[in-house]
Amino acid sequence: MADPSSYRPRPGAIPDSPGVYRFRDEHRRVIYVGKAKSLRQRLANYFQDLTNLHPRTRTMVTTAASVEWTVVSTEVEALQLEYSWIKEFDPRFNVKYRDDKSYPYLAVTMNEEFPRVQVMRGHKRKGVRYFGPYGHAWAIRDTVDLLLRVFPVRTCSAGVFKNAARTGRPCLLGYIGKCSAPCVGRVSAEEHYELAEEFCDFMAGRTGTYLRRLEKQMAQAAEDMEYERAARLRDDIGALKKAMEKSAVVLADATDADLIAVADDELEAAVQIFHVRGGRVRGQRGWVTDKVEEITTGALVEHALQQLYGEEKGDSVPKEVLVPALPDPVEPVQQWLAERRGSGVSLRIPQRGDKKALMETVERNAQQSLVLHKTKRASDLTTRSRALEEIADALDLDSAPLRIECYDISHLQGDDVVASMVVFEDGLQRKSEYRRFQIKGFEGQDDVRSMHEVITRRFRRYLVEKEKTGEWVDDGQENHLDGDLGNGLKDEEGRPKKFAYPPQLVVVDGGQPQVAAAKRALDELGIDDVAVCGLAKRLEEVWLPDDDDPVVLPRTSEGLYLLQRVRDEAHRFAITYQRTKRAKRFRSSPLDDVPGLGDTRKQALLKHFGSLKKLRSATIDQICEVPGIGRKTAETIAAALAQAAPAAPAVNTATGEIMEEEPGTMGSSGEPVTMGAPDERRGQET
Repeated sequence: MADPSSYRPRPGAIPDSPGVYRFRDEHRRVIYVGKAKSLRQRLANYFQDLTNLHPRTRTMVTTAASVEWTVVSTEVEALQLEYSWIKEFDPRFNVKYRDDKSYPYLAVTMNEEFPRVQVMRGHKRKGVRYFGPYGHAWAIRDTVDLLLRVFPVRTCSAGVFKNAARTGRPCLLGYIGKCSAPCVGRVSAEEHYELAEEFCDFMAGRTGTYLRRLEKQMAQAAEDMEYERAARLRDDIGALKKAMEKSAVVLADATDADLIAVADDELEAAVQIFHVRGGRVRGQRGWVTDKVEEITTGALVEHALQQLYGEEKGDSVPKEVLVPALPDPVEPVQQWLAERRGSGVSLRIPQRGDKKALMETVERNAQQSLVLHKTKRASDLTTRSRALEEIADALDLDSAPLRIECYDISHLQGDDVVASMVVFEDGLQRKSEYRRFQIKGFEGQDDVRSMHEVITRRFRRYLVEKEKTGEWVDDGQENHLDGDLGNGLKDEEGRPKKFAYPPQLVVVDGGQPQVAAAKRALDELGIDDVAVCGLAKRLEEVWLPDDDDPVVLPRTSEGLYLLQRVRDEAHRFAITYQRTKRAKRFRSSPLDDVPGLGDTRKQALLKHFGSLKKLRSATIDQICEVPGIGRKTAETIAAALAQAAPAAPAVNTATGEIMEEEPGTMGSSGEPVTMGAPDERRGQET
């Protein structure tokens, strides 16, 4: 690990001008490429105190052994050079979008004497018109099959074409009217080329003029009593309309635009692109990338634009590009796009109307793409096996941890302190075995004590089950059991609950203090066959008991990715439970303690009196006036309200005014108001 000060350029050596810089490692491999409006200011950010750098940036500068730069005239040139170098050197710390598949295009080879319609993948060739990309090749073939009736362009390969020309017999498509058969001279090369141009015009969105022309021809044929020709034109119009229905109108003004949406988390990002031509969605594609550097949504968009249009020119770059966030600065990117197109390009964020609605659809697709990618990555057996093996090697375990339990503490400024336990078996979630804990041993905020309590309670239950099955003999310690267990470890069918199964690895969300607390709890219970580690979120470092230095797994390690997933799931589960408890506390009422008083009669009381304050001041006779409330119940309600301390007055946070009514009692419509997050359905509270 290099010290950045060892290769830091001398003060004043870096020019204060636009340029592109490269970090190289000790083997002279380029590991990062960046651009800057001012090289001096940008590079100075990398050579500050390491503790102030983002963890991923810190890893990059400590991996590098040298830095070099190239001065350019404008920011647009810097953008172009950055793209070229990223493509040339493939640096490990740059954002690189990767396709999960090779997207097919509908291609028309206008560079040939007899243009051919076909499905193409891979790099684009000069002189070929492309439409798409499409999600599936069969979608292209369905569209082409409909259009060949009207535009009988050649679709055969060069070998089939030459063989038909040699024998003088066309292929089957030529006999059924879905090819104009230029191979046998039914049409000239010029006529066939014109057919191909009409096909391209229709695919490019210029459909209205052609349909109107066919309709006029059909009407004229009917008037001339050429009914067979009129019927054929009618069928042609139907085929074209059916082909158009496959891509519904999404923008009414026949807009040509690309919409780009980004969905990301701390580890990865997914990009979805919708290609809209003539107001219709003509193609869609998606990319996924690891976030190996600290990066904003605007920067992710900039990298997506570079990859999307870096090899494109002319009409392949649309007049309008809609994005969720603009690059900073936006002017060089916009100018670069205009140079690629040859005319102005509008790069903006949609604010309202159809474009805003369509952008929301693209964003949903991006979110689903990210979730699908994570699911595929997590469910792949080979990947999971490699992740477990990497964890075992890094933590020096005897075998792969087939069952991993992770614990996290959650609270709000010391209130409603709870903990979560999530379980992963064979690298997959086992949500049926998740557990939730309330911290009972003390009041206030202390994550270390909370972790010690949770680990102690969980493994006491494990020891109880071990004792009941005869696998563990009581050594005379009476304090190893919780007083509230008893038969509670059995479910409805008499089977042992999942606390009976020990993990091979316990992961805690935190650093050295939390790991030490968990290890101490296990030692106090005499458990020495369960490994413990902690994952510190800030630096993504793995901590082991009694080690002063963390274990640093490679950023691309599948083992680290699995530990991060386990930790993030424990955090999600804990914070959901904590919010649920907080919501219940906010919704609590003195009426909850009245025996036999259900929700219906509570609502009737609040609706009748308007608030708890007025209900508290009401007499027993007044309470009896509420339908369904008898005298005995009214006396119980009055006694419960008299014993309960009045709630603190509500304060209008905007004006500082103390409101007369108690907070959270009635809404503007007179109905009772409830607050809080939805309940967490999974997990068992312990």
